Amino acid sequence: MNPSADFFDPARHGFARVAVAVPRCRVADPAFNAAQTIALLDEAAAQGAAVVAFPELGLSAYTCDDLFHQRALQDGCLDALAQVAASTRPHAAAAVVGLPLRVGHSLFNCAAVVQGGRVLGVVPKTYLPNYGEFYEARQFQPADHAQSSCVRLLGAEVPFGALLFEAANRPGLVFHVEICEDLWVPIPPSSYAALAGATLLVNLSASNATVGKADYRRALAASQSARCLAAYLYSSAGQGESTTDLAWDGHALICEYGQALAESQRFRADSHWIAADVDLDRLAHERLRQTSFGQSAARHAERIGAFRRVAFAAPASIPGPLRRRVERCPYVPAERSSRDARCREVYDIQVQGLTQRLAASGIARLVIGVSGGLDSTHALLVCAAAADRLGLPRSAITGVTMPGFATGTRTLDQALRLMRAVGCDARTIDIRPSCTQMLHDIGHPAAAGGAHYDVTYENVQAGERTSHLFRLANLEGGIVVGTGDLSELALGWCTYGVGDHMSHYNVNASVPKTLIQHLVRWVAEGGGIGPEGSQVLLDILATDISPELVPGDAGGRPAQSTEALIGPYALHDFFLYHVLRFGFAPDKIAYLAHHAWRDAAAGAWPDGEAAARPAYTLAEIKHHLRSFVRRFFQTSQFKRSCAPNAPKIGSGGSLSPRGDWRAPSDAEAAVWLAALDHIPEAPAWRHGDTQRIGID
Repeated sequence: MNPSADFFDPARHGFARVAVAVPRCRVADPAFNAAQTIALLDEAAAQGAAVVAFPELGLSAYTCDDLFHQRALQDGCLDALAQVAASTRPHAAAAVVGLPLRVGHSLFNCAAVVQGGRVLGVVPKTYLPNYGEFYEARQFQPADHAQSSCVRLLGAEVPFGALLFEAANRPGLVFHVEICEDLWVPIPPSSYAALAGATLLVNLSASNATVGKADYRRALAASQSARCLAAYLYSSAGQGESTTDLAWDGHALICEYGQALAESQRFRADSHWIAADVDLDRLAHERLRQTSFGQSAARHAERIGAFRRVAFAAPASIPGPLRRRVERCPYVPAERSSRDARCREVYDIQVQGLTQRLAASGIARLVIGVSGGLDSTHALLVCAAAADRLGLPRSAITGVTMPGFATGTRTLDQALRLMRAVGCDARTIDIRPSCTQMLHDIGHPAAAGGAHYDVTYENVQAGERTSHLFRLANLEGGIVVGTGDLSELALGWCTYGVGDHMSHYNVNASVPKTLIQHLVRWVAEGGGIGPEGSQVLLDILATDISPELVPGDAGGRPAQSTEALIGPYALHDFFLYHVLRFGFAPDKIAYLAHHAWRDAAAGAWPDGEAAARPAYTLAEIKHHLRSFVRRFFQTSQFKRSCAPNAPKIGSGGSLSPRGDWRAPSDAEAAVWLAALDHIPEAPAWRHGDTQRIGID
């Protein structure tokens, strides 16, 4: 990252724009194919693409068969290559084009990389299909039959063979090229290239269309990008290829670490291209975090040492907005069926963890505090499902609501209605007498009736609730089920020790607040606890989040709003995900948050979301991010260092000191706070001001 670069330039934050193009072609007409290639290349280059991939044998067309042996076609492809190379002089994009190339007395199916008016290198195809509808071994030799490591093209000696193309001016931008069948073998050449340092894996393919093949293609490209911790660019032949025996769909894909970033419409009749911004920082972080990647590289050192590196200069900046979907709610899928599947799996994980703990301990009773708020509601639902799975009656759950000095009538009513709907053993314990006694014992001014509402006043209530639960669990022979969630643990928004921080087993510790809201809604919409139960769940969702520890006004409205005190959970969960999952610096997180949250009308929201849809300015994001950074890195770790056992729910979703997050309790937040100084207060332009041109 270059802190002096424009904050709104994606390149500043480690992104590289890449493109995959599918031009119309004519069989055995290199001049026409070159013109189509150049037109798409110019469009992609104008949009800041660093690498543009074209189809296999695109300058000749793939379906030439024995015409490949004709000298006129071979020479015509060289002329076409010269035209494409010349077209790259005005811009910095590197084009990867396919052509048949004669080297010595052999013909190879090749990918040529051109930039700056010259050919940087040529990569021959490693594996030649000779089955089904493909008989490439009739025309071509495989890469390992080559007897030369260079070839003379356009008046210069050019590297030929296993190559990596490395951007001298963009750390982490290293790409490798393989061709079609190379991906379909058990160990693709790109696997070794990734271990050698390639972060972009480019595939020039023809790949005809048959029923179901597109799905398999997607799976191959996505899985290779996941295994290699890389981005994968896939281009295939389209309109104009011979349909003597085959059809062609022009399928283009860009994947990153198992996820599709962009995909073309298949069977288009025109030339087209797609683009996406690949996150090089993310890929570097994944390789750093997954130490087995480095172990694998060491074990294949001899093989990966065979790659030669070719330097090139990538575009220094990327114009316009980020071409990448950034989820507002990274823990909650926006698409309904995916969200429902996520909710179902989260429940299964939590229930499995709790049932195993009960089975292992030989305990058959659960004790849980029920406040009428979100977290305890979800935890109670998990307890009910665990009891059902173990064949226990719901009365094996002791639900306790404990009104204090500031408990509102609304939340108390919701707690009672919820326990009735679940069918647990419902109890009410008024903690005000014991809290008053403690305030008196320690000499607190509030004991005499004064309105002295400090942190002691609040934590006396939180501590009394937890103390009652533990002693009740002793009496009942049960365990206390914790309700505090991942977001609260990240922010330190919990009372340490004898407070909501502690339990015997915490089913929610790995679940962020934004996801809990959808988990509760999922049960409400599914009617799992009956119509009355669904209604109380919806009422709970509509209740402002409040600790209810300070008395409210005469009308019963709470004096405290959690999000007014610490900031919106939606933003904090966004920050948390990108800190835990990718280790991003605060200025990059702010950039991504601005892209995701700047406009409520842009992008996808979780389907069926009934809550407000806010938007946040960059200044607001910076303000709340500063609070998050200070809380997460400096003031709250001591609470996480002794957190109770809890099941891990998802990647980027655990702060357990025994698992994903191990940190000192007395660290400083200085470097993270300093990174906030690189964030401007207001955007220089809005992301929506620039149209998407030339992409699907």
